[in-house]
Amino acid sequence: MKWLPAAACWTALGLISGTQVWLSMITHGHSVPLLVGHYVLVWEGWFALTFAIVWLTRRVPVIPPRGRALLIHMLAAFIAAVLHISYWIALTLTMRPYDRMNPTWATTPISELLFARLPIELILYITVAGAAQAVQLQRSLMNARLHALELQLQPHFLFNTLNTISSLVRTGQNSGAVTMIAGLSDVLRYTLDRAGRQRVTLEEESAMLQRYLEIQQGRFSDRLSIGIDVSPEVRRAMVPTFILQPLAENAIRHGIARSAAAGTILVRAFRRDAHLQIEIFNSGALQAAHADGIGLHNTRERLRQLYGSDQRFELRAERDGVLASIMLPLQVAS
Repeated sequence: MKWLPAAACWTALGLISGTQVWLSMITHGHSVPLLVGHYVLVWEGWFALTFAIVWLTRRVPVIPPRGRALLIHMLAAFIAAVLHISYWIALTLTMRPYDRMNPTWATTPISELLFARLPIELILYITVAGAAQAVQLQRSLMNARLHALELQLQPHFLFNTLNTISSLVRTGQNSGAVTMIAGLSDVLRYTLDRAGRQRVTLEEESAMLQRYLEIQQGRFSDRLSIGIDVSPEVRRAMVPTFILQPLAENAIRHGIARSAAAGTILVRAFRRDAHLQIEIFNSGALQAAHADGIGLHNTRERLRQLYGSDQRFELRAERDGVLASIMLPLQVAS
């Protein structure tokens, strides 16, 4: 799907140039489908070259500019230009789009055509390479922003957990401290093993959430009950890494921790048409701080960066509690 815009661009260029040539020679009586089709095939040749240029810019970036990289791309540009011009000439002589006016192998001034068309071919190479580099830089920037958002979340959780472990040790609850350290180890291993991955399966993410909530149960003893219900058909759905933990932490900090009564956190995930619906319910009341924390801000920002307008995040009061709801496009891991 990501190559469709490039294919559409070159096809449109072929249709436009073919139509323009036909209109300029309308009195010559050339076959419209043959002439226009010829130009579509001519410019689709650049679609094939686009793959090679994108591959090259990934391995030899042109930004920041370096002498060796520029030299490689200059050489590649001349090779691409000569290949496309040769393809154009061969296609013209083979398809004969100009009927009786079509040139032959003997009458085609190949060297003159190469020289005349070389500048525009070089400009096309520069345009494609520049666009490919811009897309790569934009993707790198987005990944860097998402990683920065993740890093804001993880230390907060780590410090809270270490403080709880310290409290358990001071009060002589060594068994609880050991259990919490083991859970923390699993969560940190999950984080390190998936460093650099923007998406994981919901099955992986919910397993991590289970360990995280078990750690929190150690903090609140018998006051916290948890439940996670993931529909089998969405277990392989792809979700952003660490998307559930900040929502659960927000629920605990502003819901469970503020009440002396027993609290509940329930997580549900299911399919809704072509989307994945995730809901996290916590007992307690919705407060202003509930919706303004760094965890929720970063969650909204990550979802916007990854999915644009094709996502929805809501936090609203429900009967006897608060519901955080996320809706994402349903994308299943292969």
